[in-house]
Amino acid sequence: MDSQKDAIKFALAYTGIVVGAGFSTGQEVLQFFTSFGLWSFAGIALTAICVIFIGRQTAKLGYRYDVPSHEVPLNKLFGKTAGTLIDYVFTIFMYGIAVVMIAGSGSAFKESFNIEPWIGTIILIVLLFFTLLMDFDKILTVLSVVTPFLVIAVFIISVINIMNPGVAIDQVNQVADISRTPTGLWWFDSITYAGIVLGVTFSFLSIMGADADKQFVARRGAVYGGIIFVVMLLLLNTGMLAVLDEANEVALPTLVMANAIHPVLGTLFSVIIILLIYNTVVGMLYSVAARFTIPYSKNYKLLLAAMLIIGYLLTFIGFVDLVNFFYPIFGYVGIIIGIALLVRWIMNKIPIKNYYKTSQKKRRRPQSSPLLIYIKV
Repeated sequence: MDSQKDAIKFALAYTGIVVGAGFSTGQEVLQFFTSFGLWSFAGIALTAICVIFIGRQTAKLGYRYDVPSHEVPLNKLFGKTAGTLIDYVFTIFMYGIAVVMIAGSGSAFKESFNIEPWIGTIILIVLLFFTLLMDFDKILTVLSVVTPFLVIAVFIISVINIMNPGVAIDQVNQVADISRTPTGLWWFDSITYAGIVLGVTFSFLSIMGADADKQFVARRGAVYGGIIFVVMLLLLNTGMLAVLDEANEVALPTLVMANAIHPVLGTLFSVIIILLIYNTVVGMLYSVAARFTIPYSKNYKLLLAAMLIIGYLLTFIGFVDLVNFFYPIFGYVGIIIGIALLVRWIMNKIPIKNYYKTSQKKRRRPQSSPLLIYIKV
């Protein structure tokens, strides 16, 4: 029973990281799914398969090697030389996504509370700094607390907008603007989005897997988290299709959905968006800092402060522009890691199958000749 509770806590923390970068603002889902119209549902189905599989394999890998950062898993997947190269590219873009999320918080503060983006960003950065000084178990607890509120909020705003659509289902493809998508290919963009999810979560999910008491917790927690994420993605995409004409015009489409119901709900959802962005950035900055320093050491604190200051300066580029630049490239890096995880899984299965076949042959040997009992094969 305790293992099941730990798996659920694991799942909620994992989901909290994914949804912050994955779709709390709605801009990411709009670009990678909703802008394809009804084809977005096929894309979500493909993404679901990828996310659940690669999440489970990542957590298992972290548990097996008891890793302090993503460096060891990457070296195990690609070898020392290639693993080191991917490690640095991966870390740079992971930090870039954290910057994207910090910029998104500024947009959320502006559109929701009319607070200047630079002020809202500073508020978030201060919270991030003090949170990342806490020990790892406390960080996990913080990340898991917000997720249930998001699940409830996404369910409410999605279902109500679906029941009262601004755009009829038979008109969705007419309103959808495929030029807003990264490549215009729904299947490729859905795989890329799965790569983004893996990229966002790979490092922290590996560390969470290592922190788990049992492989069951790591494996099952990743699967539970993946299922929660996919259900929320499906709900949010369907809800945005219902308000697609308005969603195309704003930086934070999810707020359009919330405000369409009631301004108070819009305000509440704004708070949830900011908290989810906070969740994701906590997970990603901890992963980057843990890669290059010993957590909570003097160097860790100095690197953390430097990353937050530089991140703040980069937010002036603009949220939507940062999404357009970082997300597709980071997704391609995630795809490479996902392919390596798939190959590793296949290679691990081959010896087992061969052993099984050999064992079956041994059991089928005729018992008529006693000599065979003493022959080693």
